[in-house]
Amino acid sequence: MNPYIVFGILFALALLYNFLNGFNDAANVVATIIASRAMSARAALALAAAANFVGPLLFGVAVATTIGKDFVDPDAITLTALVAALAAANLWNFTTWWFGIPSSSSHALAGGLVGAALIYGGLAIINMNGLTKIVMALFLAPVLGFVFGWILLTLTYFLAAGATPKINRTFNKAQLVTATMLALSHGANDAQKAMGIIVMGLVILGFQDKFYVPTWVIIASAVPIGLGTASGGWRIIHTLGGKFYRIRPIHSFTSQLASSIVILGASMLGGPVSTTHVVSSTIVGVGAAERKNQVRWLNLTNILVAWVITVPITAALAAILYPLLRIVLGP
Repeated sequence: MNPYIVFGILFALALLYNFLNGFNDAANVVATIIASRAMSARAALALAAAANFVGPLLFGVAVATTIGKDFVDPDAITLTALVAALAAANLWNFTTWWFGIPSSSSHALAGGLVGAALIYGGLAIINMNGLTKIVMALFLAPVLGFVFGWILLTLTYFLAAGATPKINRTFNKAQLVTATMLALSHGANDAQKAMGIIVMGLVILGFQDKFYVPTWVIIASAVPIGLGTASGGWRIIHTLGGKFYRIRPIHSFTSQLASSIVILGASMLGGPVSTTHVVSSTIVGVGAAERKNQVRWLNLTNILVAWVITVPITAALAAILYPLLRIVLGP
């Protein structure tokens, strides 16, 4: 098939990936602010959508470089293999949304890339340093989220000691800032993953002689993640917003702040993280800091299972899809 048509398919799948990413991850930004009744669902989603669009324009392209250059050299892989990786990630993202499981779009894409790269060229085309960076970011970020959530709630209770219940109004107003920070960090980290794939395609086709992210690619990647967030993922909002424990304004404020710190830090360092798992772990960390027995730990099981199985499943999907797509699209 004409390589320009294949790139068109790749581009469309990358934008769909970002839309599904925003649709799934809307819960990350708005679940706690809705659960704490600091903002209506409609207003929270509008705020999150706008900030998700702006985020990729503000915080550089370090994550895109990690995904699109440091993991697999664009010269060592084909457009069809990248199509297989994105198709596998999108299939998994849709499946987990359907069942209301807060899965990770980042894990899904990483797994898809691993499976596609291995089936196409084997271990030889994978940069192990880049793979290590991705794995470390994906698996350490939730741990840091839990720790930061625990610390920030403990510190906030110390600073607010002796305050009257009216302080909840302050926490609700503060959430306008922390929810915006969280949405900006989510857009900054997650939109860049599709950017990396798109630019790989541009390098493969020879439109660019080296890896760099043009402004039009940044904007094209930002739009669908904002639209996806505006559409909302209500099944997952329900999971994050109420199934762990009864979230009050102080929990929402501290979990949003902790999540923002971890995700923005990772974005600046080029670490692709799962915003779903970071937010989930900070919510649990905040709840555990107040009282361990108030957290419904059993509800964390689905998230942990999805965390473990996403990479191998999407890697297998990509490995299955690539030979099939190759028949139609070419190598």
